[in-house]
Amino acid sequence: MKKYLILVEKTLPGYSAYSTDLDGCVSTGATKQEVEQKICEAVKFHLDGLREEGLIVPEPRTYCTYVEIPTKN
Repeated sequence: MKKYLILVEKTLPGYSAYSTDLDGCVSTGATKQEVEQKICEAVKFHLDGLREEGLIVPEPRTYCTYVEIPTKN
């Protein structure tokens, strides 16, 4: 099993999501739950399409971390 990083962003009408490892793999949804479900389907579809066309399926290469920055009051 491979894990691909997905970024979810709040937009005016809802949410958008994309994978930094899979160019062009994006989705939208009205709620967090909807966009997460739809991006999962989009990743599966994207990977199936790459395989069917005989293209290389990229390995996951990105990760997520946080940095803490002190705030000034």
